[in-house]
Amino acid sequence: MTKTNPRKGIRRLFVIPVVSIALLAACEAKQGVSPVVLDESATPPPARIADVGADRVRNADAEPGNWLAHGRTYSEQRYSPLDSINAETVGELGFAWSYDTGTLRGMEATPIVVDGVMFATGSWSKVYALDARTGKELWTYDPQVPGKYGVVACCDVVNRGVAIWEGSVFSASLDGRLFALDAKTGVEQWMVKTTPEDTAYTITGAPRVINGLVIIGNGGAEYGVRGYISAYDAESGELIWRFYTVPGDPDLPVENPALERAMETWSAGGTEHKWWEIGGGGTAWDAMAYDPELDLLYVGTGNGSPWNRWVRSPGGGDNLYVSSILAIKPKTAELVWYYQTTPGDNWDYTATQHLILADLELESGTRKVIMQAPKNGFFYVLDRVTGEFLSADPYAKVNWATGVDPLTGRPIENPAVSYKDSAQVVLPGPGGAHNWHPMAFNPGTGLVYIPVHDAEFVYTNEESYEYKNIGWNTGNDFDLVANLLIEEEVDLEKPSSVGYLKAFDPVTRKIVWQRKLNTAVNGGVLTTAGDLVFQGTGDGYLRAYDARTGETRWSTEVRTGIIAPPVSYELDGEQYIAVLAGYGGGGVATNYDPRAVHHEYGNDGRVLTFKLNTGRDTPRPQEKRGPLPEPPTIEANAETLLAGAKTYNRYCAVCHGFSVVGPYSSPPDLRYSDAAVYELYEKILLDGLLAENGMVSFAEVLDKDDVQNLRAYVASEARKGFERQQNAE
Repeated sequence: MTKTNPRKGIRRLFVIPVVSIALLAACEAKQGVSPVVLDESATPPPARIADVGADRVRNADAEPGNWLAHGRTYSEQRYSPLDSINAETVGELGFAWSYDTGTLRGMEATPIVVDGVMFATGSWSKVYALDARTGKELWTYDPQVPGKYGVVACCDVVNRGVAIWEGSVFSASLDGRLFALDAKTGVEQWMVKTTPEDTAYTITGAPRVINGLVIIGNGGAEYGVRGYISAYDAESGELIWRFYTVPGDPDLPVENPALERAMETWSAGGTEHKWWEIGGGGTAWDAMAYDPELDLLYVGTGNGSPWNRWVRSPGGGDNLYVSSILAIKPKTAELVWYYQTTPGDNWDYTATQHLILADLELESGTRKVIMQAPKNGFFYVLDRVTGEFLSADPYAKVNWATGVDPLTGRPIENPAVSYKDSAQVVLPGPGGAHNWHPMAFNPGTGLVYIPVHDAEFVYTNEESYEYKNIGWNTGNDFDLVANLLIEEEVDLEKPSSVGYLKAFDPVTRKIVWQRKLNTAVNGGVLTTAGDLVFQGTGDGYLRAYDARTGETRWSTEVRTGIIAPPVSYELDGEQYIAVLAGYGGGGVATNYDPRAVHHEYGNDGRVLTFKLNTGRDTPRPQEKRGPLPEPPTIEANAETLLAGAKTYNRYCAVCHGFSVVGPYSSPPDLRYSDAAVYELYEKILLDGLLAENGMVSFAEVLDKDDVQNLRAYVASEARKGFERQQNAE
């Protein structure tokens, strides 16, 4: 077997959109506000608000001025038929209004706009109802998520939006609750806890409503949970059905017939680690779509838990239904068909990425298809009626597989990069070639527009794996990362991971055009009948591209990183473009990327809207953070620093960034800590001094020696940054 040297090219390896281990999140202080805040001075909501049922969503194209569902329509194409803003007029696009959320974390939501009202969510699962003409606040709802959930949220305290149905707004919170709110007032109608108490389940995804059923999944696979999808009655909150995506204890009856087939594909193999005790994974934390004619709900499932299949299922097997697309009857939860994009997932290659339904003219005729660009780097086209595999082609750099077998639809794994016996550099890394950031399909151009990034990762087989109650459980030896960062002079100021916007033709199976971007992680996508593609970027721009050529048609600097997808709506004959601004999410690229503007200007969460001929420039934050302070000198030998680095990379880096180079605001860049903070490390990490802010005690996994090693390592890295700064002056 060919072995890959993980140190080869190490200077370009570690500033990538990868996910490290657990969170050391000193979040912004939680707001102590009442759950509902009404603004009496705002424009009153119309009498008809969120009066949306199945017929209205099914016929969404008849009212293109609204954005009624998560992807605008059940098909989730994220295509707006509005065309007042087009290639000829977009140059006149100007600022319309903004709304400040008062938060400092990632903003990932897709706004819902109906009958002049915009509904959006922000960090910590807060809900906002705004006048879509002016941005005036109608009401807000704060579910008061306990700060401790910041530690079990793999990828920031984000939320991707709400659903509306017959006068109600449905939203899920990070701690696993599902809410029905009155659309006019924000008053809570009912609340249910969808996940077990005192577990590591979280919810960041937007619910969907199908014929009076509110569908919601969950996350938490890195923390050892078993995925499932639930359906609740929209009027009462009663649980109607629950579909587990992976099997549980083999000695217990399976919960549904589909799991009988799945059970055959899992094997404990005599290991002391039993998948049903350490997780299993398969969490359905984001993508869904619905075909009302076929009455099929499509759901994407996540990675195996732990990632490492030699730990999770050492006896082999595909491990159904991790990393799969499921077609389910929404009334009964019957599984009609499934397709597994990454059998026996070994790399955190989720299939929770955006699902799009379309009708395509292929060689075999007109086909009803479902399309996905999951993390694993291949673009899939399936028959959505039967689940038949039609095509799969790489849309990014891939080395874990040499291709996908055209007859079986199975990936052809590359044995040269198997990490069972030695560490290997693999493409894509666990951040994926495409993550949650929605892509879009334009039926006029026939192209799918995908936010893409190329990034490597070192995978290692953690042969001495032990399950931990705090921190990620991946089965990968991240201590190797600490060794490499200590032993090598890795230049974190010059990351090499690359972000793109790519236009892919699912019929010819070719990339038609691509734009290389300045940041590794770029925002979600909107396309319109005006032959435009809108996308925000981590370096603080919102741009419009020609949908056919990729030429930049318009750009505005907002100085707040954008990862959320834009939407478009129309009021009083005027077309608007709206997007949430606020950088964040999981992985080192989103928490550390020197090209991301939040490192310079802060990260105030905002809703920004634009329309034609306003004559107004986008308001931009002017604040810049000051120079790094000189850290205290803490004497430490190489052994102490290495031990501190291992602790940091295992429990801290995903939030505060590798090599202690973190975001501007929240979670904080630890290099900016003053001397007093260094004296409080034990109180913070062991006594839970900042627990209410989300920085819980790590006493279960750290002792005083660990804390002192960590403290010395942080001070050492802060000293490096300070000295670089001094030398540059």
